[in-house]
Amino acid sequence: MKKEDLLILIDSWENLSFAIREIQKQPGLLNSLMDIALYNSEQKSWRAAYLADKIHDEYPELILPFIEPIVKQLEKENSASKKRHFLKLLSMNKIPQQHYGFLVDYCIETLTSAKEPIAVRVHAMQILFNISEIEPELKPEILAIIEHEIEYHASAGILSRGKKIVAKLRKQLK
Repeated sequence: MKKEDLLILIDSWENLSFAIREIQKQPGLLNSLMDIALYNSEQKSWRAAYLADKIHDEYPELILPFIEPIVKQLEKENSASKKRHFLKLLSMNKIPQQHYGFLVDYCIETLTSAKEPIAVRVHAMQILFNISEIEPELKPEILAIIEHEIEYHASAGILSRGKKIVAKLRKQLK
């Protein structure tokens, strides 16, 4: 199967389970899938990001080599759908320390942006918390930002994840 075949395959939701099985059988296809997810600007390229997310659910180790390219792609990504999946993948994996500075700035901007969808903002919040676990001096600032978002820009998703993270941060800061 070639990259072009994969593009055709992901065009239909009915084919996604088949695509996952094919990628399991032919791991080289994952490179093509991630190429589509990361660098393709076609409308349906977000389905490749969705598929990468689903592959991660079953085989997280397959996505690990793509963590750094995902971080780098965030710098220029405009698709909210792709951002949602990329941030989710980052929130569930160890992030190379050299990307903390960019990700802290990016995630604060994303979390506090009313223009971003709730799921994108929630994943950004989780990444901020995850980084604060490694860089504890960030905890007070992240706590204040999350509390502000809960108070002034609450939604069900922000409240749910935010309250859990706030409780952990408060406990850790005592």
